[in-house]
Amino acid sequence: MAALYDAVNPWAEDSEFYLSLAGLPSRGVLDLGCGTGTLCCALAEHGHRVTGVDGAAAMLAVARRKPHADRVEWVESSAETYRSQQRFDLVVMTGHAFQALLTDAEALAVFPTMRRHLQEGGRAAFESRNPGIDWVGEWTARSRMLSGGQIGESLNITAADREFISFQTSYRVLDRTLSTSSTLRFSSPEHIEALIIHSGLRVREVFGDWGAGPFEPARSREMIFIGELAE
Repeated sequence: MAALYDAVNPWAEDSEFYLSLAGLPSRGVLDLGCGTGTLCCALAEHGHRVTGVDGAAAMLAVARRKPHADRVEWVESSAETYRSQQRFDLVVMTGHAFQALLTDAEALAVFPTMRRHLQEGGRAAFESRNPGIDWVGEWTARSRMLSGGQIGESLNITAADREFISFQTSYRVLDRTLSTSSTLRFSSPEHIEALIIHSGLRVREVFGDWGAGPFEPARSREMIFIGELAE
């Protein structure tokens, strides 16, 4: 699955958003749940000082083979337990990784990690899908071709309630099929903001799309939170 990750999750507007969020000049950036390190390597290419953290050794193995990977500090750790003496100008959690935190306790372990590693004046950023959208309707029996038609993806909902959706995703590559099961949490913006505040951060902005448009509860697909240290 790690070997397939980049093929089914290519560089897109979300990566462009986080790259632009780092801005210029060179800054310290911490990527929690960095996966195969595509964003980390792009940040390093632009001169930023980058630490990529992920709990999956297979993902980091892919990351370490990429161009500019030698400029990134790679750490095998969960976002909840990562600790460093370093402080960063920007802390990010991308790829909707926040939605894999299925309990308040898990989220309340990650947000303090963000807070403790932020410089004064630094920002923390992550996204979650808007629960106001009918994701079950969109994802039910979804099938599509990826990577120029080389990979077939099918998604089947296995369980859904007010806040959680469980599903199985299968990828067909040549004569092989690989499957993975996932559960995601779709928290309300008000609940996420309450967790952020409880952790000693404050919400600076909430965007509704990757063009930094305003969040509209009835229409926006994304909830992109930008936080900072509470005063």
